[in-house]
Amino acid sequence: MLRRPKPTDSESDLLREQEQFLSSGTQSAVNIVRRPDKRRGDIASDDSEKSLGNQRDVVTIPDFPDQLPTLTPAPPKKSRFKKERVCFEDEDPEELLDRHDTHISAVLSRIIERDTSAVPVSFPAFTGTAFPKVLHRSTIQTQVMAPRGKKSIFASQIAAQNAKVRGAESQKDPLVSTPQASGSSTVDGPLLLSGEGLGPDKAEQTLKIHQENQTRLQGMSHSEILEEQKLLLAQLDPRLVDFVRSRKSQKALSPVSPPPQREVCPDQPESKTVQPQCAKPQLDSELPVKPQKEWLHMDKLEPEKLEWMKDLPAPRRQGTKKAMQARFDFSGTLIPPAEDLPVHLGLHHHGDEPELAGYSLQEIFLLSRSKLTQQRSLALNTLAHILSKAHAGEYSTCLSGSVLASLLDAGLLFLLRFSLDDSVESVMSAAVRALRALLVSHEDEECLDATFHWLLGTAVFPLIPPVHEEEDEEDEEGLAKSKKEMTKEREERKLDHDVARQDIALLKMQLLQRLRYILEVVRPVPRTVLDVLEILIRIARHSTFAATQILDCPRLMETVIYEFLPCTWTPTSSPYPPSLYGLPVSTVMKLLRVLSSTGRHVCARILNSLGGRRCLSRFLAMEPSVLLLEPGEAICCSTEALRLWAVSASYGQASKLYIDLYPVLVKTLQAAQKPCGPSEPLQLLELQRITALLSLLTQVTHTAGCHEELQSALLRVCSYYCRSSSIICQPVLRAPSPVAVPSLPSLGCCRAQSARGLVASESPLPLFTALFYLLDNLTSIHRGLFSPLLLAKPMLAYLRCCVGVMPSVSHTSAWLLRHEHHMLYLLLRLAHRLVPVDPEVAKHAPLFHQVALALLSWLLPGSEYLVHKLLRALPSVFLREGATGGPEAATLAELQLQEKFTPLTGLGALLRDALSHLPSIRGCYLTHLAHMEQAVLSSADRHLGRNPWLTSQLLPELTGPSMPSDWPFLPLVSLYEQAGVRQGGGLQVVALPAGALQSVVYCLQWLLLLESWREQALKTVPAGAKLARLACIFLCSSDLFLEQPVQELTWALLRGLTQSGRLEAIDLGTPPPGLASFHDLYVALLAQYEAVSFGDALFGCFLLLPLQRCFSATMRLALFGEHVGILRSLCVSLEQLPVPLESFTNPPEDSLPLLGLYFRSLVTGALRSDRCPVLYSVAIAHLNAFVFSQDAVSQEVEATRRSLLRKTYYLTDEVHPCRLLLLYVL
Repeated sequence: MLRRPKPTDSESDLLREQEQFLSSGTQSAVNIVRRPDKRRGDIASDDSEKSLGNQRDVVTIPDFPDQLPTLTPAPPKKSRFKKERVCFEDEDPEELLDRHDTHISAVLSRIIERDTSAVPVSFPAFTGTAFPKVLHRSTIQTQVMAPRGKKSIFASQIAAQNAKVRGAESQKDPLVSTPQASGSSTVDGPLLLSGEGLGPDKAEQTLKIHQENQTRLQGMSHSEILEEQKLLLAQLDPRLVDFVRSRKSQKALSPVSPPPQREVCPDQPESKTVQPQCAKPQLDSELPVKPQKEWLHMDKLEPEKLEWMKDLPAPRRQGTKKAMQARFDFSGTLIPPAEDLPVHLGLHHHGDEPELAGYSLQEIFLLSRSKLTQQRSLALNTLAHILSKAHAGEYSTCLSGSVLASLLDAGLLFLLRFSLDDSVESVMSAAVRALRALLVSHEDEECLDATFHWLLGTAVFPLIPPVHEEEDEEDEEGLAKSKKEMTKEREERKLDHDVARQDIALLKMQLLQRLRYILEVVRPVPRTVLDVLEILIRIARHSTFAATQILDCPRLMETVIYEFLPCTWTPTSSPYPPSLYGLPVSTVMKLLRVLSSTGRHVCARILNSLGGRRCLSRFLAMEPSVLLLEPGEAICCSTEALRLWAVSASYGQASKLYIDLYPVLVKTLQAAQKPCGPSEPLQLLELQRITALLSLLTQVTHTAGCHEELQSALLRVCSYYCRSSSIICQPVLRAPSPVAVPSLPSLGCCRAQSARGLVASESPLPLFTALFYLLDNLTSIHRGLFSPLLLAKPMLAYLRCCVGVMPSVSHTSAWLLRHEHHMLYLLLRLAHRLVPVDPEVAKHAPLFHQVALALLSWLLPGSEYLVHKLLRALPSVFLREGATGGPEAATLAELQLQEKFTPLTGLGALLRDALSHLPSIRGCYLTHLAHMEQAVLSSADRHLGRNPWLTSQLLPELTGPSMPSDWPFLPLVSLYEQAGVRQGGGLQVVALPAGALQSVVYCLQWLLLLESWREQALKTVPAGAKLARLACIFLCSSDLFLEQPVQELTWALLRGLTQSGRLEAIDLGTPPPGLASFHDLYVALLAQYEAVSFGDALFGCFLLLPLQRCFSATMRLALFGEHVGILRSLCVSLEQLPVPLESFTNPPEDSLPLLGLYFRSLVTGALRSDRCPVLYSVAIAHLNAFVFSQDAVSQEVEATRRSLLRKTYYLTDEVHPCRLLLLYVL
């Protein structure tokens, strides 16, 4: 039998099968007949067609008609009544039976001719009535009466006809038990044949056919049966085969026991279908409530719907610790999985787990896209509650991951943007509320308002998220202009999802236009209006660009000021008016204040173009009690007006208002001296108003330029700075918030406000900052009056706690750290003035110096002026060791009898020389910080109160501290970057800049002073990073490290790094800051040593340090594998080695490739004791320990060991090192 082609056959397989078919001579299954072309009009007879049979190819299949059957159109559809009444005369009864035959035997094939003699044929009865029959309502109602309620005419007629059909069928089919019904033929009868259509004796015929099939199967072998089965399966449709097999499985799974006998009453025929009246009494008893007659649509029972009214099973308690999906109620509270809540709360629904109460985030998102307005509004309000609780950190302890991040990744922003455009006001208000819960932190705003009256409290950081730039390989020689254009085009091409993931400012989503439409056209309820205003405040705090966009949005600010900050309004009798339109709102005044703080030009637009001066005059000319507003709202409007004026005065603007409103301000200041009672409900608001007035007077004083000496009495200092109130000393408070999202910066004030004494009224930060500022000015007049403050034990304990700490910088902590840094700076300024005149204060000069050095690494952007002042004034005063015998003590400590290597110059002499060059050292560092000049000038204008020169109250973007933590190494790193030009992946050394040698010497002297007397100042710099920074000396020039001052200072620093207490802290496995890995730096050092070292011992010691056993073997492999030529010039003696030799030999080496390189360098003579004594001793020790070790090792190690022994034995040179090693051991 020829094989049929398969889809996987290639062209050669098809050709081979064609040759086999042609050689077999088998007749083809089809015949090709050529027919005449009918388009030419050729009409011929059958003979002519046969003669022209080869003119056209026609495929003919046996047992298939040549002509297609005629297609007759299907009869039009008829109604149920028309089908019953109309009968065609020429209709064939057999076709009628075939049309109603749906048995499986009709699907497979015709096994036996169908016997239709016993099939009854019913024809419509002749009637004398008219056609169609006229229906009368009285007739229909008498025929069939509805069991319950009233039915329509059409339903009554259908019920009457169904009753007739059931009666006729019950008369035709008496209850007679057949063998099949009784179960006698279910044991070994046919599974597919039912006998329908075989006549009266269909059971006998079916059994006979089954017995014939069984006899035939028994006469066949197993192989023949399988072959016939395969042939049958190949011919049948696979879907038909699956249908037969499923039918067989259903029959096989049916119970073999006979059905239960039913009792039949002889007087009443039994129907085949169960009447509803039989099951009704049982269902009525199970109903949760008894139906009433008056209830609509309760006449018919629906069991499948009643299932939902049953009580839910109790939630199953999870026995494992497997995480489950979080579910929330409508207030955003997390529902425990095992909590069983009642169903009347509305928290159960038809979800994946109907027995569990609550909604998951996916289900809430699905509900927010519902067609029903109430469901959309409910979902958005629930999301608002969840966002508020997530910002407060209520889910951080019970949920894994961040809820905010999950919602943002799921597309929350786009859902809210879509919901803001909803035509239903309730849905739109719910979307605004959810957006406000996402963007605005109520605690952040309260804390910023509380710190507004602090010294420099008007300045805040912009809430710009950190930008993670894509790493694109660009040519460094490209023009800056084209680079900016490419960046701008890349930003414009970003999708909405990418923009939202990076920064949730929503400015590219046309949010401002949507908010303007809501305020201007929709005119929502008060709660929605306040939410919109708070969203605008949060956007204004983002950056100056965002504030400018708010002002540039058409009709936005005009609508806000006209509707919610009018100069005339009608007072309302209710404390909660139904609408805020036409009434002053304090939040609008706060919005103007926040916008003004973003820049002087924005402030000028608000005062001049938007009517800010008119608003200030209106709300400050009168007392809050006569503003015809609710008392609390009136005080808030007056307070925000004073704050807005204070911000304007910080730019030197709105100065004429001070003259006009001077009597009002003096009257308010005089009234502030009268203390309010403790029971006064508005006492806190009044205090905020007074502090705002003081902030205004401070800014006006700065603008006027009156810096007269303060002659007032001093405040009695009776409090001390509590350590628990410091954010520097508390890692928990300065750590980033666990619920923070990188693309949505926040201050994290939920934790800061709950902490004791941070922003509360008893917080020491504003008091001490202002006090030290006052004392700083007073000590410039008279010194020595405030020594007890610096010598207080709590103050000294606080300063000791600050030393050696590196606070993490984020938006969560920076807003408070800035004020504490300023307070520390003023405290150090006070100590700077008292140390030269007070011996008791001078005893603590090292502590003050360590705090100053630590503060240099902490100061944030906007505090560059403080950096400049600290570098200029503090080192020469606080380094008192020169006058107290510090260099002599260092010289005595260096005298050790066991020391074998004596340095060229003693440590004491180096320290004494460094102290004499402190002014030059200060100038060196100020020169390398010259790029910060513009930032220093801007910061000086803010700190010195030069208001006319201020451009904005927004501080620079928060990208980290102003100074790096390793700032003492700055001259070395700068020189390395200037001297090295990247070409071809390497470093090409060019000529050193002028003054580079002296700059390096000053840098090394300063480092030596810090390492000797201020070790805590460099504690935050890892030891590996220090070693990497010192290595720049050898890479920035070919002969800089050969200079004698550089040699002496570098030797002293190297000995300090390799002391017994510091050597263990060196970690070269962690990449130092600014480097991809220390291995890359070491490879560059190897190449530089090979080129320009001249066998220098200092350079050699830097190469030997990373070869210790505690570090990675990759650096040892790089030396002995790729740079083995260095071994001929690495002549560092054992006496010059700054670390013990045991750190190179213990523990024994276990790297087989490295041991092989040791052996090869000894055999080839590259490693000799007279050229490289240190590594020669190391290689001999490791090979000795490896070859003659008695430990049980693997087969590979043992084979390598025997190979080395064999090679050593066959060496011919009797004085070879490996031969001597073997003879020594033997």
